[in-house]
Amino acid sequence: MKKMLLLSVFAIHVFSSCVPAKKYNELLEREKTCSEELAKYKKSSSDYEVLSKDLQTKYDIAAKEVSRLRGDTNNLGNQIRLLKREQETLEAQYATLENSFDKLKNLSAKETATLQSELEQKTKELQRKEDALLKLDQELQAKQVLLVEREKRVNELEEAIRKKDAKIQLLKARVANALRNFENQGLTVVQKNGKIYVSLEAKLLFGSGSTKIEEEGKSALVELARVLETERDLEIVVEGHTDTDKLNSSVSPKNNWELSVLRATSVVELMLANSNMAPTQIMAAGRSEFHPVDPSDKSKNRRIEIIISPNLNELFEIISNE
Repeated sequence: MKKMLLLSVFAIHVFSSCVPAKKYNELLEREKTCSEELAKYKKSSSDYEVLSKDLQTKYDIAAKEVSRLRGDTNNLGNQIRLLKREQETLEAQYATLENSFDKLKNLSAKETATLQSELEQKTKELQRKEDALLKLDQELQAKQVLLVEREKRVNELEEAIRKKDAKIQLLKARVANALRNFENQGLTVVQKNGKIYVSLEAKLLFGSGSTKIEEEGKSALVELARVLETERDLEIVVEGHTDTDKLNSSVSPKNNWELSVLRATSVVELMLANSNMAPTQIMAAGRSEFHPVDPSDKSKNRRIEIIISPNLNELFEIISNE
């Protein structure tokens, strides 16, 4: 800019020395006008530059808005197409309903009443089925609760029975071991129906028609009593059995019934006298001749049977809780 100004001054000086004063003044005036226009153009250029930047910013914003609007337009288009399909479906359903309605309008009053009656019957039947279903569901729930309780009871019973069986097996082994020296002398130990049956032939215990226990028989009974004295949850029944030979006497024992009972009583008294068995655990009973084990062998029928049973109070308690 400085160089141009110097050149202008130099030119004016040259011209002033070469041209008349009027021309010189005209040139000065023109040079002033050009400077003013140049300054005006420079200001306009700066304003245009600022405006251009502002327009570019607005264009960028507008371009983004257009892109967003295009996305919105596509979404709206999809929604419109979906709504049109739904509208077409609804129009088809409406047409079907309208057709059905027209058909119903053409029905006679009697047919309408019949349909109404059938509808009411179906409604009542449906209600009955729903009520029955609800009742069955309630019963099912109650039965499921009951089933859980029963399964618990069964498990308790099974466990109690298992313990009783295990205990009776162990006791049977102890009894058999204690009486093993008498096995070949008319003594047997058998386990059946959850009980232990100790059978002693009369010849091991008594003389003919006697209720007094022989010494050899006493040993077997004492051994048995000492095994049983520690078992407090047992029930013991001593049964006396005779053969079919009739016993007629004016003194005791007078008959087989009395003989069977007195022999059983003698065994009970001996066992209690030689052990710490509880009297409440044991009882004497007479069967006379009416429960033979071998009708063809009278000697086997004359016997004492000691029946050892587990105390079932625990099982009864479980069952009673049902």
